[in-house]
Amino acid sequence: MRCGAKCFLVEFEVNGEIQSKPIVARTPVEARKTIRLTYGQGPRILTVKEEKKRS
Repeated sequence: MRCGAKCFLVEFEVNGEIQSKPIVARTPVEARKTIRLTYGQGPRILTVKEEKKRS
């Protein structure tokens, strides 16, 4: 994990199926970029939310 990294929950649609995946990134933009690098240009990203830490 890098300095300043947070966990984002990314919800995206691939082949008509909605999936959620936790991504460790510094910003929401970097989380989106990670999804696009993994799945290509095919998925439609619906939401990117920062996961809150449990206390």
